[in-house]
Amino acid sequence: MSIVIKTPEDIEKMRVAGRLASEVLDYITPHVQPGVTTEELDRLCHEYMVKEQGSIPAPLNYQPPGYTPYPKAICTSVNHVVCHGIPGPKPLKRGDSVNLDITIIKDGYHGDNSRMFLVGGEAAATIQSRRLAQITYECMWLGIAKVRPGARLGDIGHVIQRHAENAGYSVVREFCGHGIGKKFHEEPQVVHYGRPGTGVELREGMIFTIEPMINAGKAAISELPDGWTIITKDRSLSAQWEHTVLVTADGYEVLTVSAGSPAPYLPAQA
Repeated sequence: MSIVIKTPEDIEKMRVAGRLASEVLDYITPHVQPGVTTEELDRLCHEYMVKEQGSIPAPLNYQPPGYTPYPKAICTSVNHVVCHGIPGPKPLKRGDSVNLDITIIKDGYHGDNSRMFLVGGEAAATIQSRRLAQITYECMWLGIAKVRPGARLGDIGHVIQRHAENAGYSVVREFCGHGIGKKFHEEPQVVHYGRPGTGVELREGMIFTIEPMINAGKAAISELPDGWTIITKDRSLSAQWEHTVLVTADGYEVLTVSAGSPAPYLPAQA
């Protein structure tokens, strides 16, 4: 499958889809409190997408080859869950960390992003969960800052891997970012490790996600019997942040931004 270079019309539609996906996270933020179930967060997000936005939750009934249909509208990955956590009836506890991964479809185009939440606020979180969430956020933005025409995917992966490993953490290898547009998952695959100067060369009009999954312990993962939920094999904490990014003529544009988006992390050395 070849990489789809987006037209100006595609890009305008992707800006809308990206903003709407980010606005779902803005909407759900005040509901992420101790005692709420991830099932309830899923219900609220689903209702907001369909009734308020007129968008479609992309994960619901999504079925890649070899998988059963995904049963919910969002992914909720708590503590040692790396990704694809299925919302359920267990209440969130004060001090939990949770990633909410939102993908919507609007007018045939996908917007995909995720954020980390510390349940009960930063004061309730452990030093480890706060630091892991912050380092992972920095990893995502350091990767984004490498995006420009002529750069290579290995440049993105390298800066993410270096920052995570320098902090004493590990990078999940089996899951990665991806091209996105009219399809949920397109080429290229955007891995979060690698060597600078290697991999696909970036071209203006490419759109893909950068979504590092960083573990506090070892990189090894396991899959739960539900066929979707991925956890750390050593049960260490995991964190993830995700944005959808457009390669512009002179750099990048982050498409998944809205009023409630956390401020970018853009150090001088990026």
